[in-house]
Amino acid sequence: MDFSVKPNGGSPSPSSSTTPHRFKPSAATASDRDPMHSWWESVSKQRSRILSLSSLLSGGDEAPISSLADSDRPALSLLSSRPAYSLISASLRDPSSGSGSDPLCQWLYETYLSSDQPLRLVVLSFLPLLAGTYLSRIHSSDSSSLPSLSGFEAVLLAIYAAEVKSRAGKGVLVHIPDLSQPSLYHTPRNGVDRSRDSNHVGSVGVLSPQLEPQVAVKSTKRAGIVGVGMQCYFKEISQMPAWSKLELCSFAGAWAGQDCDCKEKIDGEGDKVLALTNGFVDSSSSLNGSSEIEAAEEEEEEEEEQVISSNGVGVGVGGGGVRIPLPWELLQPILRILGHCLLSPLNSEDVKDAASNAVRSLYARASHDLNPQAILATRSLVNLDASARAAAKTASAESVDGSSNVNTPSKSKKPEIFLSSK
Repeated sequence: MDFSVKPNGGSPSPSSSTTPHRFKPSAATASDRDPMHSWWESVSKQRSRILSLSSLLSGGDEAPISSLADSDRPALSLLSSRPAYSLISASLRDPSSGSGSDPLCQWLYETYLSSDQPLRLVVLSFLPLLAGTYLSRIHSSDSSSLPSLSGFEAVLLAIYAAEVKSRAGKGVLVHIPDLSQPSLYHTPRNGVDRSRDSNHVGSVGVLSPQLEPQVAVKSTKRAGIVGVGMQCYFKEISQMPAWSKLELCSFAGAWAGQDCDCKEKIDGEGDKVLALTNGFVDSSSSLNGSSEIEAAEEEEEEEEEQVISSNGVGVGVGGGGVRIPLPWELLQPILRILGHCLLSPLNSEDVKDAASNAVRSLYARASHDLNPQAILATRSLVNLDASARAAAKTASAESVDGSSNVNTPSKSKKPEIFLSSK
């Protein structure tokens, strides 16, 4: 299977024929305007894609996936199925995955081009694992001996090309309010600045610049292409399953490089953070349990070293990873995703702990690299995480105190008697 991309900036497509396809707009029919017909057409497409996916998996493990096609919402059932995710992720982690002849990459590529939103969500849920495996292999020590990764690149280019088309040549801007002017929510502390135009509402910042069509993943454009994919993932992050977020947190921590003690000393000796555990360690136990903590961390590092595969990518929990360059165009969307994982109340504690570990690793990396922009962003997330955990701890303590007060018997109050003069 050979992947190619149209030079006019369209979506990349597998080149199986030299005859160009011409699409002609057809007149809308009554069936096209029927919501029931559109729903059934979408369900039929989703079932067809799921059945084709089940036929790709060998070893008789396709039953958990093929059974999802009978659901009323097949794509969303596939998205929320942990067994199906495990089967597909195992195939993506295989050392021979990612080549131009990889049928799973072909399936992901064609599924994203189907323009069916639930099916696109399924593809995006595997983006952290796909991008993490791709970048880790590219930047591994023996990357010169790796097979072609054009299958991974085709999926990334499909996502990138779809975003280029949806933006219509425009960048993503953010309006920063001018705090010297009054608003509905505040009055300037130093008074209103009359020297400025009353129509001046603030400045405009560029969150993401205008995108240029790409026909291949060049080394100079690789971080930007993957970063755009992460932006698409962030836009749909509320729909992403927890295991997909855990994959990204795991890779983000690994991309930062080897762990160092500084990430655990951000909040002082009494607030050490353990990677992928239940958050903070109490200061009362930090003195007696410090040796146990260090021993557990050394044990973890030894286990990670033992599960490194021949291509430099770990095959343990989360797929592992290696230290990679982190330019701002790639780091920014990753930090936005980690911010959601840290602060969203709907996320599980596992996701929050994994994001906390990743943010602290990235802060340590930024501090070592002396990158002020990354230091400011990562340190802000660290502070927000610490504040959220402190607030949760306080709320938990108050709820315990409140429940204990309810069970405590109290004396009945005598009725109050009011005296009035005649």
